[in-house]
Amino acid sequence: MTKEINYHMSPEEFRRRGYQTIDWIANYMQKVEDLPVLSQVKPGEIRANLPDAAPQTGESYDAILNDIDRIIVPGLTHWQSPNFFAFFPAGASAPSILGELMSAGMGVLGFLWATSPACTELETHVLDWLVDMLGLPSHFKSSETGGGVLQDSACSAAVVSLIAAREQAQADINRLVAYTSKEAHCSIERAAKIVGLRPENVRLIEVDEHYAMCPEELQQRIEADIQAGLIPCYLAATVGTTSSNGIDPIAKLGAIAQEYHLWFHVDAAMSGTAALCPEFRWIHQGLEQADSYCFNPHKWMMTNFDCNCFYVKHREKLVQALSIMPDYLKNEATESGQVIDYRDWQIPLARRFKSLKLWFVIRHYGIEGLQHYIRKHVALAQEFAQWVNSDPRFELVVDPPLNLVCFRLKGGDSVNQALLQHLNASGKLYLSPTRLNHKLTLRLSIGQAQTDRNHVKQAWQLICNYADVLIQQPSTKFVEVKLANHFR
Repeated sequence: MTKEINYHMSPEEFRRRGYQTIDWIANYMQKVEDLPVLSQVKPGEIRANLPDAAPQTGESYDAILNDIDRIIVPGLTHWQSPNFFAFFPAGASAPSILGELMSAGMGVLGFLWATSPACTELETHVLDWLVDMLGLPSHFKSSETGGGVLQDSACSAAVVSLIAAREQAQADINRLVAYTSKEAHCSIERAAKIVGLRPENVRLIEVDEHYAMCPEELQQRIEADIQAGLIPCYLAATVGTTSSNGIDPIAKLGAIAQEYHLWFHVDAAMSGTAALCPEFRWIHQGLEQADSYCFNPHKWMMTNFDCNCFYVKHREKLVQALSIMPDYLKNEATESGQVIDYRDWQIPLARRFKSLKLWFVIRHYGIEGLQHYIRKHVALAQEFAQWVNSDPRFELVVDPPLNLVCFRLKGGDSVNQALLQHLNASGKLYLSPTRLNHKLTLRLSIGQAQTDRNHVKQAWQLICNYADVLIQQPSTKFVEVKLANHFR
């Protein structure tokens, strides 16, 4: 009789390799500050270093780890670097990583309460905690009419909220109209495509000088659509737009949404975390009028991706819009009506035990610890804005309400494009651009877990040094040579 071959890791080897992997991650977190922030590889370089075919026989774990160092790390843009100031923060903290590891080890798929009661009930409880922690309206709690669920991102939150709005309207989908601002994240337009609204029925409303949606124009567009025989059904406001951190006037928009019976969704993807601090809760003024709300702990709350907190005022509207019950999912707990089945709150059926990492983070840092880092990052952004304002070479494009600073080097788009390219190519920091008032603008977003004042100060010094060379620009070639020599 042929002896069965066991290809699995033994418990002893798993334990040893687990320690080795944790050591690798800890070492990476220690040295990430010294690595080039933006990957320096060329297109195709990573694949060129990988074998053409998968291995026929298993390889050693040491060989796999060696290739992580040799191939993978050079191809990373280091989002965990304290010198990463692009896009939005994505600060994975140690307790969050450990919570993710625990979730992976348990291997739970919590789409029904019955498939793991702890997965559902911990999620419900932690999301109720966050209602109090952020000072959100109490109806978002599961003990009242609403409740919260963890989505993967604000993009998915936009999709499910728009599905609920579509079902609430109970009308010809070709006549339904959705509204958001010109500065809103593109996920709103994408959600409309996914849900089936006609692209020409998505209205992008003008913004004011602070890049916040104009309520007056919104109302005019709604009235015009009604006169044209269309059916307004959905309004998405933003607390902290991607480009400028613009904060829409939630109270005024909410009043309009109520007047015209629109589903009112508020997306506070990055900025919502600021409401952990009472002094920043003004960003949510008027939120009690919202039908749904979301923010991303994976952006500014020490929790690694993916982790979006999505709340609804009336959970039955969401469940009715998404629920389908085939025989293979029926069970006694569900039919009792006493439990939450989160499969009815999201697009996919399957779901991971994501609340573990959020629970770990909240318990490790406590409310005070999380508040400390929010206040620190906002203060650093405000200080950076002061440096920009006091330097005649630069201009502050908009006053930063929180932790994102939008600025430009005076002299036009070409000089700012050159500044951005040379800064990012240096490997010493990473900024991302946007366009505000039709002008190329540099964004500096502060919120990484390990970012301190010295990193922000070094970034400003580097920006100033590059600007000095660019301002004297006699020719592009001269600038490139001079920059290369000066910052070698």
